[in-house]
Amino acid sequence: MDIQAILQKEFQLKHTQINNTIELIDSGNTIPFIARYRKEMTGSLDDQVLRELNERYEYLKNLRDRKQDVYRLIEEQGKMTDEISASIVKSLTIQEIEDIYRPFKPKRRTRAMIAREKGLEPLAAIIMSGLVKDLEIDKRAIEFIDPEKELNTTEDVLQGARDIVAEEISDNAEFRKDIREIFHRSGIVETKAKKEEDSVYRMYYDFKEPVNSMASHRALAINRGEKEDFLRVGVNIPEEKVFSYLSGKYNITGDKNSRKHMLAAIEDAWKRLLYPSIEREIRNELTEKAQEQAMVVFRENLKNLLMQPPVRNRVVLGLDPAYRTGCKICVVDGTGKVLVTTVVYPTPPQNKTEEAKKVLKAFIEKFNVDIISIGNGTASRESEMFVADMLKEVNRDVKYMVVSEAGASVYSASKLAASEFPEFDVSLRSAVSIARRLQDPLAELVKIDPKAIGVGQYQHDMNQKRLSESLGGVVEDVVNRVGVDLNTASPSLLSYVSGVSATLSRNIVEYREKEGSFKNRTTLKKVPKLGPKAFEQCAGFLRIHEGDNVLDKTSVHPESYKACEMLFGKLGASVNDIESSLPLLDLLVKKDGLKNLAEELGIGEPTLADIIEELKKPGRDPREELPPPLLKRDVLDINDLKPGMVLSGTVRNVADFGAFVDIGVHQDGLVHISQLADRFVKNPMEVVSVGDIVNVRVIDIDPVRKRISLSMRDITRP
Repeated sequence: MDIQAILQKEFQLKHTQINNTIELIDSGNTIPFIARYRKEMTGSLDDQVLRELNERYEYLKNLRDRKQDVYRLIEEQGKMTDEISASIVKSLTIQEIEDIYRPFKPKRRTRAMIAREKGLEPLAAIIMSGLVKDLEIDKRAIEFIDPEKELNTTEDVLQGARDIVAEEISDNAEFRKDIREIFHRSGIVETKAKKEEDSVYRMYYDFKEPVNSMASHRALAINRGEKEDFLRVGVNIPEEKVFSYLSGKYNITGDKNSRKHMLAAIEDAWKRLLYPSIEREIRNELTEKAQEQAMVVFRENLKNLLMQPPVRNRVVLGLDPAYRTGCKICVVDGTGKVLVTTVVYPTPPQNKTEEAKKVLKAFIEKFNVDIISIGNGTASRESEMFVADMLKEVNRDVKYMVVSEAGASVYSASKLAASEFPEFDVSLRSAVSIARRLQDPLAELVKIDPKAIGVGQYQHDMNQKRLSESLGGVVEDVVNRVGVDLNTASPSLLSYVSGVSATLSRNIVEYREKEGSFKNRTTLKKVPKLGPKAFEQCAGFLRIHEGDNVLDKTSVHPESYKACEMLFGKLGASVNDIESSLPLLDLLVKKDGLKNLAEELGIGEPTLADIIEELKKPGRDPREELPPPLLKRDVLDINDLKPGMVLSGTVRNVADFGAFVDIGVHQDGLVHISQLADRFVKNPMEVVSVGDIVNVRVIDIDPVRKRISLSMRDITRP
């Protein structure tokens, strides 16, 4: 099995790209490192393509290994034939291999096994041959009557023979493959209500959709409705197609009465064995496909959320809303350091509004608060109204923003939060998280399990291991794209850096606390257990902003420092003269050409291009190139909305069917996929991303169900 050739064909890449990428992966290099610093070897493949290639590579390796296992297992049984061997070689999926192995796989004692033990296999062979008519078969059956084997009548004998035939049909790899295809072409997913009470699954109480066009989000919704016992789900196909197919395979064409035993075995094989088994397979396929699509959406949403611009050097007051237990307050300075915490009670049942105002006004004045960050959980609406009203009485220009507090409670109850803030109770830690995630979303959100961040759909119904791996890859890619301040980063953030394990992240922080701030990247080599390979993988992604070497605050890898020095030497300058040398650098590239210059410096063109691009904006955070978050001073109520109103809002989540937009009324409004643009939209992510600031028009409001329908079609700015 030539894995490289398969990958080359599927990904439409050059042979060298595939081979080099596999070599890099097998040598223990991380995807972010390969994507950023080995472009010459991969042909500049980005991290997403590399991850997809790696996943497919692992699948093909598993397929190869399974082929070898199945070949060995069948051969050990002495049943290997040239035909089976050729089928194994030709198989392209693990499913096909399992179909081939099915007849040879040890199984629980079946009706067919019992019939074989009673010696009925020769009669079964006669039935399948089609060479003998049923009348003759009935006579032959008499020979097999044996009361000691519980074969008391010809019907007992014939039933046992038909059981063997039915299992032979069911275990036939070719038949299963073709019938599976009939399911794909003609199958209809049908759902019925198991109980008539109202639920979120009402639209599925009498629902049909073809298997080949089943929308991913509906497949997952149906699965959940079935799990919660609201729905009965099945996949129906025209049985006559299956019977016609199987009959044709056994040449049952003319006088069907002469092949009644074979037809009965076919019907039994279908209803008792094939249909339940393949229906499960099709349901599993639909689920896996839906989960993969949901993960694509989740990954993209998570990436965009993590890439939200930080609100740097602002004093932030975090407010974790609540009713009975009060709103938890925390003020953090521009670096995220906690300045003060308290609890106020502006919401029911206490309604100590004036007292709460007094406390917040005092904090705003004392700490020069710039922004108030309000969690969007329980009592968020009331808290927002309280804050907006209070700010009218403040002379300072203070704005507020409602932020998603998804995962804040998970973080606040974690061991990590307890180690960070041992002196705070759980609720106050949550307020700290809400304040900090406005300042630097990435640094705060990496402390939370990606599944708990709340930008996906049906994440709790998915394969959790696969989901964790997929989302972990997103966090890793974003962290390494942004880069990490070596002298301020938490162990949580450091653990996502290429080549840095959880143990190494703790060792880095412990070394920093003991020895003081890192002055250069080379010092990393003194961190316990951080060897040459780990240094190679992580160094380029770690930043030192006030260090000995100006290159240490850039994404330029230490392995390219010599080339940088040679480059500036050609300009008659040093690397410390970056800003003043930039015009000369552009002239040099134009004069010598990128290719010639790269050859002279002993590096690849892509690497040189990246270096030049980085030197033009040394140490700049790529998130700062994105639009800042939408801050507010006033508040709307859902009852204030009218159809036709045009508002600005922030995209909070994107699903297969549309986008949810925060327009400042606590309940996010839905822009259905049909309302996203003045053109046909196949995928909402073509139009919007999490964090986008968009203009929307109110279409419909349902205050009772708290649903808001929005449109982005034919919009002019408010």
